[in-house]
Amino acid sequence: MSQAPAPRLESRYGRTPVRRGLARLLAVAAGAGVLVVAIAWAIWVGLLGPAASLESRTTGYVVVDDSTVEVRYEVTVDAGRTVSCAVQALNSSFETVGWRIVELPASEQRTRSLTEVLRTTEPAVTGLIYRCWLT
Repeated sequence: MSQAPAPRLESRYGRTPVRRGLARLLAVAAGAGVLVVAIAWAIWVGLLGPAASLESRTTGYVVVDDSTVEVRYEVTVDAGRTVSCAVQALNSSFETVGWRIVELPASEQRTRSLTEVLRTTEPAVTGLIYRCWLT
């Protein structure tokens, strides 16, 4: 029986110890590159990202009559930043029956208490802040 030496077949198909070592080195280098990029992205987003913060919360509401709701809310934002807020009134089916976008000018106060009166298309059961955003 004649058998071809193993090194010749491995050389022919590129499975030499040098090639295996090179492939392993490239895989380790690619993994390290992905890890470095992931860490850099996490640092950039978590620590170096924009520091502006915005918080809003509804503090109360009063249903004045069948066509009016008074919404009380607080907005907390860095001094000197302008904010817009969408204020809404809902009926018993949770449908929007009153809506207004309120633009708040920059202020030196970090937290402001505000009141907005909304006209409604039908009787409302609640009034609240839908969302606020930096402008």
